Amino acid sequence: MSRPRLPETAFSRRVDGALKRLGALASWLWLALLAVIVLNVTLRYAFGQGRVELEELQWHLYALGFLTALALGVSLDDHVRVDLLHARLSLRHQAWVELYGLVGLLLPFLLLVLGYAIPFVMSAWAAGEISQAPGGLPYRWAIKLALPLAFALLTLAACARLSRASALLFAWPRPLIPTPSSKERP
Repeated sequence: MSRPRLPETAFSRRVDGALKRLGALASWLWLALLAVIVLNVTLRYAFGQGRVELEELQWHLYALGFLTALALGVSLDDHVRVDLLHARLSLRHQAWVELYGLVGLLLPFLLLVLGYAIPFVMSAWAAGEISQAPGGLPYRWAIKLALPLAFALLTLAACARLSRASALLFAWPRPLIPTPSSKERP
């Protein structure tokens, strides 16, 4: 069953399209993660050689995949809703819930995380932080950089959703007329 959707705006179409392309690219991370896991298990159980750097690489790939998927989930409106009444509301009421949730909860949280994540990364970079495990991966700041980048993408996705809710409720920004390629498939 197809559910009604918020109208697209020029901003949401650009952001959602970019996030879909990034999501398609990031989906290859899961294949890379699987390969690293198989290699690590084979080395450990067939050859008796556990590799710390492979274990850490697994964590890093999983984190990158998960963090990238957050923004895509918001963009596609495929995230988990805890709201039991949401499906029973009209599209207009859903847009109001979306607007209040984004402005009152999600965006302030994202700005708070970004405010703390950026100094977190800068501190790791300035210190030349590396893994504490012997044989672990260097450049710990690189994986920590994924946190503010992912939350910046999530902020963009939330702003795109906000523009869609605003387009329905206030006709600003101007809603786009659906194109044949953007219509839902049955």
